[in-house]
Amino acid sequence: MIVTVTSLKLRKLWNFFRLSFYGMQVTKQSKTQKGFITMKNTGFGYMHYTLSAWETEEDVKNFAKSGAHLQAMKEIAAIATQIATYTYEADKMPYWKEAKELLMQKGKVLRF
Repeated sequence: MIVTVTSLKLRKLWNFFRLSFYGMQVTKQSKTQKGFITMKNTGFGYMHYTLSAWETEEDVKNFAKSGAHLQAMKEIAAIATQIATYTYEADKMPYWKEAKELLMQKGKVLRF
């Protein structure tokens, strides 16, 4: 399976409400997307994380470039100061501690 770990650092704390609005739409989209296995979210304060699993890398790319996820990415610079992503192949979902360490060590960071 393909695992994607993402983090987002909010620009302002009250942007959490906007993030949550987009998050609900993206979660709804993911559940109908081809190749989707599972998704988890966590976060507090300025930092928020998503961990998702997909059957193929093509499934991840199709999801990221469509629907609610694409719309949220168009608005991301107004919500966050940075996002980080790391996608890799795995046999099982990592625990949060491992996922966050991988993201810090190997993730691609975009700053706005």
